[in-house]
Amino acid sequence: MTRLVMKFGGTSMADPERILHAARLVQSEVEAGRKVAVVVSAMAGVTNQMVAWTDIIGPAAQGLPSSDDEYDVVVTSGEQVTTGLMAMALRSLGVPARSWLSWQAGIITDGVHGKAKVVAIEADDMAASIDSGVVAVIPGFQGVTRQGRLTALGRGGSDTSATAVAAALDCPCDIYTDVDGVFTTDPRLNVHARMLPRISYEEMLELASLGAKVLHSRSVGLAMCHRTPLRVLNSRLKPGEQHGKGTLVCHEDEILEQRIVSGVTLSADESRITLMGLPEDPTTLGRIFTLLGEAELNVDMIVQSPARMEGRGNLLFTVGRRDADKAVRLLAAEPLLKDAEINKDDGVAKVSIVGAGMRSHADVAGTLFRALADKGVPVQAVATSEIKISVLVDGAWGELAARALHTAFELDA
Repeated sequence: MTRLVMKFGGTSMADPERILHAARLVQSEVEAGRKVAVVVSAMAGVTNQMVAWTDIIGPAAQGLPSSDDEYDVVVTSGEQVTTGLMAMALRSLGVPARSWLSWQAGIITDGVHGKAKVVAIEADDMAASIDSGVVAVIPGFQGVTRQGRLTALGRGGSDTSATAVAAALDCPCDIYTDVDGVFTTDPRLNVHARMLPRISYEEMLELASLGAKVLHSRSVGLAMCHRTPLRVLNSRLKPGEQHGKGTLVCHEDEILEQRIVSGVTLSADESRITLMGLPEDPTTLGRIFTLLGEAELNVDMIVQSPARMEGRGNLLFTVGRRDADKAVRLLAAEPLLKDAEINKDDGVAKVSIVGAGMRSHADVAGTLFRALADKGVPVQAVATSEIKISVLVDGAWGELAARALHTAFELDA
């Protein structure tokens, strides 16, 4: 018995014609003998509209945190519509199908509204139905608490839903999207980008967290934890053509030839925050990053340096652009920083290289900095991990830097 989870994003659910096409892709898998669960997103643009309405009427309009239990009820409603439509489309093709809303499918989450995490999937009833030959259609992006309240998983949550369902059913997960697979860089910015037939979980996790839009980082982390095979492929493929297509995200042991660098990402949605004249006290940095952490603001690059004034230091770090103003307000209100100068710069970009082969190859950093120097790109900050190097550059240099690194590491098609 071969189970399979198929996930369709918002562009694949954008209108009745595309929903019917996605249903035919599901039909082809059923006819090939697979027992299928389908996870669907809301129609493209619908969730944004729902969020906009809550901004007018909901807690955000009173200056309160935007996410609460009723917010989640509103913003997850689009997935219920596409769940019903997909089940109807499958039935119209003669494929047995039924919808399973989150409370019926047993997708249990914590109670953090707006960005809940899946804690369990109690899928025995759904699994039995799937194994009997009835396709299960499940809304992505949503779950339910033990107390029975609906929750939203946060942006990209449908990928997480699909991966969690696949882990619970112990089967692979195919993510259908509007691109052919995972590329070495964004093909819209570099015509020399090429598709990767396979990529490791660790590499994909780094790429997703650094700005690659193909998969959400939470879904990749979940797949890595459960060793769930993920495949990314184009929803515009014709039924029956999808086998062997796309990019497989798997354990690195399953990749025959390990590349030094697998991909280059560019994130233009970064802000640099600089604090000048900080007290050189061991508690200062702890207080700064505790404040940011309690506000759930993710910090990436961190650079500390001494100031010209004795007993003072400087600090540079980056956050997502949408979080920058909030970070500055929090820091400006902290008494410990009353004498520090706080500056924000939205005109920066983060360029990163990712590759599992970096573990065993020397001079990767040398190649990176030589390539940027050859193009005259100044570097403002650097962050590294075992399989990643990120550099912060002026936003105007971002695309040039990404193309230069793509060429330098022989990724051009």
